[in-house]
Amino acid sequence: LAEQAKILIAEVEENNLGANALDERWHRWHKCSLCEQEHHGVVACALGWGCWKTYVGRPERDLSRISAMRRLGNGLSAAKHQEDALSVNKAELSLLQRLGASEESILAVRHNIAMVYQGLGRYEQALQMKRDVYSGRLRLSGEEHQETIRSAVNYGSALLSLGRFEETKSSSKKILPVARRVLGENHQLTLTIRFAYGVALYQDDGATLDDVREAVTTLEDTERTARRVYG
Repeated sequence: LAEQAKILIAEVEENNLGANALDERWHRWHKCSLCEQEHHGVVACALGWGCWKTYVGRPERDLSRISAMRRLGNGLSAAKHQEDALSVNKAELSLLQRLGASEESILAVRHNIAMVYQGLGRYEQALQMKRDVYSGRLRLSGEEHQETIRSAVNYGSALLSLGRFEETKSSSKKILPVARRVLGENHQLTLTIRFAYGVALYQDDGATLDDVREAVTTLEDTERTARRVYG
């Protein structure tokens, strides 16, 4: 798999096929060429190491080297080597900041760090990082961009996992109308927001009977929609 990916990338670079071709073929470092599904576990980790060893000798500013560092971090995380993944992700963040990389690139790395914190059980740090990513997305792209909505969903999920139900409900109420307007009622992110809101409603210690009824209605409707749309 690693050799196949290496050859495909080399063909793009040698023949100057352009950024689109490079992006398309770079997927071979983390996706199956037959089913287009992400590699998992030790396979993702092995490909991450193979990718890093292929491009580590290039200059720090080389895009393939930077992407290989990210692929290594993601591969380590996929194999549950979270402490190692955190070290790699932090090194990438430091490098991007030193090179003056785009806010888009920096936010992507911060998201990865948040997910690793979560994998380590460091939930408060994960929440803080997800909040920062959401704020950054709002500033960079506005509230109606899909990645902003996705970041809001991640932030809301972190609030819910920490039992911060009032904040979860507030966050859900804020972003749900935007998700419905931009993505539609049946989109996975919209359904995820509704699910988080429903769970927060009934799990809150201060939930009233009306809250519980609303929670049941919300969760049943969300489940019906999910089954109809996604099977």
